[in-house]
This record gives sequence, C-alpha cells and structure tokens, in this order.
Amino acid sequence: MPKLIIDDQEIEVASGTKVIQAAEQLGIMIPRFCYHPALGSVGACRVCAVKLLEGRLKGVQMSCMIDAQDGMVVSTTDEEAVDFRTHVIEWLMLNHPHDCPVCDEGGHCLLQDMTVSGGHGIRRYLGKKRTYQDQYLGPLIRHEMNRCIHCYRCSRFYQEFCGYRDLGALQSANRTYFGRFQDGILDSPFTGNLSDICPTGVYTDKPSRFRGRRWDYQRSPSLCIHCCLGCHTIATGRYREIVRQEARFSEAVNGHFICDRGRYGFFYANHEARPRRARVAGDEVSYDQALQALKAKLAEISKRSGPGAIACVSSDRSSLETQAVLKRIGRMRGWRNFSGFMPQGLAQKVQLAVARLEPALSVSLRELEGADFIVVVGADPINEAPMLALALRQARRKGAAIAVIDPRPIALPFDFQHVAMVPGAISLGLGLLARGSPDEAAIEKLGPPVSDFYAALPTPEVMNASDQKRLSPLIRDLRSSRRPVIVCGTAVGPATVVGLAADWALLLQAVGKKAGLFYLLPGANAFSAGILSDPEDTFEKTVEGIENGSIKALMLVENNPFWQFPDRARLEQALARLDLLVVLDYLNSAAAQQAHIFLPTATLYEIGGLFVNQEGRVQAAQRAHSGGIPIAQSGGGGHPPRIYGAGVPGAEPRPAWRTLAELVEEVVPPDEARMQSEVGVWLAEEDPRFADLPPFAELPEDGARLNHKRDGASRFLVNWTAELQKSRGFDDSFELLAVDWTFGTEELAVYSACLKALERKPGLLMHPDDAGRLGLTDGDEVAMQLDRGTLKVPVGVVANMAPGVIVLPRHRLLEWQRLACGRIRLERDRIRKAASPQGPKP
Repeated sequence: MPKLIIDDQEIEVASGTKVIQAAEQLGIMIPRFCYHPALGSVGACRVCAVKLLEGRLKGVQMSCMIDAQDGMVVSTTDEEAVDFRTHVIEWLMLNHPHDCPVCDEGGHCLLQDMTVSGGHGIRRYLGKKRTYQDQYLGPLIRHEMNRCIHCYRCSRFYQEFCGYRDLGALQSANRTYFGRFQDGILDSPFTGNLSDICPTGVYTDKPSRFRGRRWDYQRSPSLCIHCCLGCHTIATGRYREIVRQEARFSEAVNGHFICDRGRYGFFYANHEARPRRARVAGDEVSYDQALQALKAKLAEISKRSGPGAIACVSSDRSSLETQAVLKRIGRMRGWRNFSGFMPQGLAQKVQLAVARLEPALSVSLRELEGADFIVVVGADPINEAPMLALALRQARRKGAAIAVIDPRPIALPFDFQHVAMVPGAISLGLGLLARGSPDEAAIEKLGPPVSDFYAALPTPEVMNASDQKRLSPLIRDLRSSRRPVIVCGTAVGPATVVGLAADWALLLQAVGKKAGLFYLLPGANAFSAGILSDPEDTFEKTVEGIENGSIKALMLVENNPFWQFPDRARLEQALARLDLLVVLDYLNSAAAQQAHIFLPTATLYEIGGLFVNQEGRVQAAQRAHSGGIPIAQSGGGGHPPRIYGAGVPGAEPRPAWRTLAELVEEVVPPDEARMQSEVGVWLAEEDPRFADLPPFAELPEDGARLNHKRDGASRFLVNWTAELQKSRGFDDSFELLAVDWTFGTEELAVYSACLKALERKPGLLMHPDDAGRLGLTDGDEVAMQLDRGTLKVPVGVVANMAPGVIVLPRHRLLEWQRLACGRIRLERDRIRKAASPQGPKP
C-alpha cells in the first residue's frame, strides 16, 4: 500500500487509488468536473490539476489520472497548480450564458462553486459566445445546452454506466453537442440521474423546475418504497409538499443513483385527490369521532360473532411499525391472523424466500456487482426492480457472464443469454444447471444431504434438445466462475424454484465457490410481511371467509385489494357482504371509497418509518415535513388563505400504527418512543432474526441486516416427479402471466403525471408461433374470453419469449382483474381477432 504526502499530510492508501481520491480521504477537496466516483477518471476537464513535487512524476498533473505512488509528494496549493486551474475555469466560462439567477441548478451548482473558489470573477473575453439549440428530452429533464462545459459526464453515465445509446456526444471539438439525434423521450429508466450527474445546469429536473432554491427546502434522508430494493433517497419538501426526490449514496444498496420510478413516484403524497378527512358511512367527521365509531362497531361484532369474525390485512407498503402493531393487537384481541399479500401463491413464495435466505447466502445489491456469473431466474429486472438491472450492468462491465431464465420477453441494457422457458419448466432448468455445475467427485466427498440432493437432480434426458442446447453455455460459464450469484424472482415461477435456488447456492458453496443468493420480492416491505403473515391465512382465504359468513368485519391497513386481487367481481361481491369494512390509507383507492369507516393515514414523508428490503436489511426513513395540505393547493396557486388558527390545514392524517394503537390503548402505547421500543421487543419474540438488531433509533445509515441461522431441516427437498409434470405446460392452451411493467403497474407511481408519459401502450404479448396459429399479426386487437368477461387488448408479437405463454401487464389502463386466482390456463379458442390498432412493444 503506497504512502504519500498531500499538502503536508501523510496518508497510506490502497494500490490503484487515484490522487484525487487519496486527497478526499484527508478531507482535501480537489476541484473536479469530469471525475465522478461512479464513472471513474477520464481527464477531460483539466480542472483537477495538482503539483507533484517528489516522486517518479513531477510537475503539474491531473490528479484524477495519476495513481497514488509510494514516496509521492503532492501540493494542491502550489502557485503553478492554482494558476493552471484558474485559467482552466476561465476558458470553461468563455461561452457560459451567466444565467445563474434563472437556472434551477443555482445554489447547488458545481460550476458556481469552482468558479468562485478558483477566483474567477471578471470576464475578459469579449467575443461572440457559442450557442446551441436545446432539445425536448421528455417529461423528466429540461435541456439547456448553452451551459455545457464539455465534461462528458452525461454521455459516460448514460452510455457506459447505464448502457443506453440514444443520448451522447454529437459533432466535435468546440462544437460538441450532448443530446439525441432528434427531439424525443429518452429511453433509459435512469434518466433523472442526469440532473444529479451534470455539474452545471444543462440537465435540470423538470417536474420541480422553479419550485425553489436548495436553501429553501427541507431535505431529509428517505427510502424508495416502489420496489423491494430499498434504495436510499433524499426527500425535498417545501410548503407542506414533496417537490423533489434525489439519490442518496449508499455503499450497501444503490450506490449513487436511483431509477426514475423511485425518483418521481412521490406525487401520491401531494395528490389533490388524497383523502385527508375521516369518514363514517360516507360523511366526513372528525378523526376522534370516526375512531369512537370504529371501537363501538368492532366491539359489537366481536360480542355478536366472536373476535374471529374480524380480519386484518396489511400490505407490503406499510412500515415495519405498522405491520408489527397490527400483528400484535390482532393476536391480543383474537382477530383473524395478520395477512400481507393478495394472491395465495405469491404469499407462499415470499414466505419461503424469507425462510431460506440465510446470512451466508444473502448478497446486497452492491455486492451483486462483484459477481463473475449471474443467473436470473423468474425475474424481469427492468420492469420489476430497475436498479437491479443497473447492478447487473455493472457486473457485466466487469466481465461477468449473465443469463436469464424466464418466459417473458426480457430486455436489458447489455448482452446476456436468455433462456425462455414456460414457468413450469424453470425448476427442471435449474436442476439441470445444478447437476452440471460442480464436479461429481467433489460432491461424493461431501456426503448426505448434499450428495443425496445431487443424486436426485434431473438428467438432461428430461428436457428437450433445444433447452439442453441453450443451457449448455450456462453450465460452461458456471463451472469456470468463482463468485456466482443466483437472482430468484417470486412473480412467475413455481414455489419450488424459490427453495431450489437456495439449495443450488448451498451446493455451490459446498464445492468451494463464493456463491450468493438474491431474492426479488413483490414490495417494499414484503420481507417483513413474509415473516409476520400467517402462512395458512392468505387474503384469498379471507375472501372465502367473507363468502361463507365466518368473517363479518375486514380492516384494510394501507392495502387496496382492488389493485392486486385478480378477480374484481368476486372481490366486490365479497366486500358487499361485510357488516363492516374499515380502511386506513393515504390513497383515494377503490377500497377507501367503499369503506364504511375510513381513517386517513400519513405517508412515509410525513412520519418516516422502518422498511426491510429483499436481503433482510432493516433501514430507516426520516420525516421530510410535518404534513398538511400543500400551500399550492390551499391557495389555488396563489397566496394561501389568510385564516389564522391553531392547526395546520389538512394535517388530520395520523401514522397508521398510531391509529391502531389508539384503537386499543391498553395493548399498545401511542407514544412514539415507547412504541418503537416495544415493537423491537415484539418482533424479537415473533422471530429470532429481529433479536440482534440495535435499537431502531441507533440503526446505521446503511441499515442493519437481519441475522439468524436456521437448521437444515427444510433444505434439499424437491419432488422431481411433480416438477416433471409441471414442466409439460398446457398442450391445447396458453398459460397467462399477469406481470409488472416499469411504469403503469406500480400502485404509488401511477399518481405521478410525469411518469404517465413514459408508459408503454399496454396489451397482450405472445410468441410468433402462437400468433401464427391463431392467425394474428403484430398490432391486431383481440378479444380474450376470461372467467369474468371479455377483455379487448392489442397484440404485440415478440420472438424473445416462451411459446405457449401469453403475457398481460397489470396496467392501470387495462381491466385485467377478470382473471381467476392461481395458475391461469386459457384455451386457444378463447382468443379471437377483433380489430387492428397499433400493438404494444416489449
């Protein structure tokens, strides 16, 4: 490890560390424009100049391009280096429009900071400035090319880091232009990061344009709750609303960036239709009146039909505090067991994933980038969790081989091997990979249960020749790997795949590989919901209980079953039978509109909260503002009403956990500090994985991973005879998969108007062979005869998906909730051609 001296301070750093990084470790900020920790060095801007006084190199050098060397002496304040930087800043400012007062970057602009600190304050150049035409780049980013200093950060991030090609450098030399070949919406789902990565005001955040300066805002560390990854964000509030959200660096999770759904999905918290008053029988009442009415009604039903006639349902978007309190009071009062998921099969898979994720297997999103072989099983990264795709991209840039086994048409911003299999065949595919990956002699030495598991794995003869051929390269890559990782989804594959992925990872570890396991779960707090939910009491069984009359009251806590449950007609009929439907939520959902008693709850931005991401990492979000109707709404766009009172308008919503606590005060203290302390105790009693957590108030910035070792009782148990039967699929029909897309299917993000412009036209996707047999072509409209009526959708014919499977997004514009629960089989004669509008694209 080299030792060097920077500005009279000695430091020892790792080999390969750049001088600019070594200086940062000493707290010395060397000016930079093109350099970024995530992008590395390129030496384009020349503003990071330092003077090397001793060592093999001497003189003025660019600190981002020079590796720290033993015996090197560096000065950042040498007159020659300072003079060099001053001239660089001056020529970078030659063509700048000097429009800081009207630039949204003003106040947190790196160019501003460097110009002032570099001593440049008087313009000497009197010539004509270079100017450009700006482009329309979509609803998220505003383009102001005249402010560009040609640092190349944007094109390097967009093309090299993210892998998209529709934005980059055009023309050359002094006329270099950064943009698209023509106006249009950018393709990348990481576009919003351009406003963070740009050191000037070329790319600014369009939805928050002209809403305020950095010093006007309340900025708080927060979390993204639009998927299970738990990316770190900074929530920016002003005048009782969230106006902007940015990426917050996390070494363990998302690094420096976030996806566009996470960045712009916050508008549900400010939405004009958001309910802020309690309601009883459709009439607005005070919160306390609604709470008293609810207490009385629950007591009446409990006395008449017993406490088991009351059922509680939470969701994977509720905080850990809310889930824990609901679980606790339900158990204390004898109510039906806590349930956190809609489809029964999904609940089973999530609970199995939570049970099988052992500490020795679990890898974080950032650790995934260090793998040298990754197989993605039953997951669609871009559509389900975009930042997972970005992590896979970084692994691929480092040389990792990546394969995806999934029936859907998968698109990723890098080269990968796609093995499109019907869902039922995925288990056999994994079994074949597991059989081919280790050395048989090494397995025999390990003995049972590993050797028994290996001996029972399927042989190549059980699969068709085409699938064998496509899996062979994966076996080759896997055998040569040292750090393989299995990414396993829970959306489309059978439950067996979830357990088999863990078994395979354990097998790889047993033969000496540093294997890891990364489960992809359906929601922000799905991990904790999987721990707290009763495996025998799913929402589908709750519906059955309502239908047979055993459940009289249903309490939905931040859950809208109309968004997720596949059979809307059945759900409506069931809810109509209830004596009492109670909804606690911050969304104006269909369930909230039908509630007999409705109690508005506060959002993550108004109360903070704890969330457990897919690797079992408990993380905390802080409060960004104190709630209330945004002033922009209460004032109609002008000055707010000049009415003086004791409270904040629209501040009635309360934390869901507090409302539940007030419902049964003798069980749960409504005081926040005491509540958090008791929640920690309850969780440790509920599951030993919570026992080692520090007090919630002392959680590290990157959170703390749950840690509990399980015995091997549930390992290596696969019924291969049953899996072989599943793999045969449906000979005379299709398997219909209802899936998520990046935009248009996530419940919270659909409230963001700026993201609606990015939604693809929804429709049915099918393989060309299947379309040919039905006489369909790309763009045709079909009528699908579903269990609950006819659904008309356009068809997209795509080749990179499995035959025998059709894919339908759970899109807000489609009435897809006409499906039966469970594995959906659709006979071919139930799909017929209707018309020919333009079809969807994968």
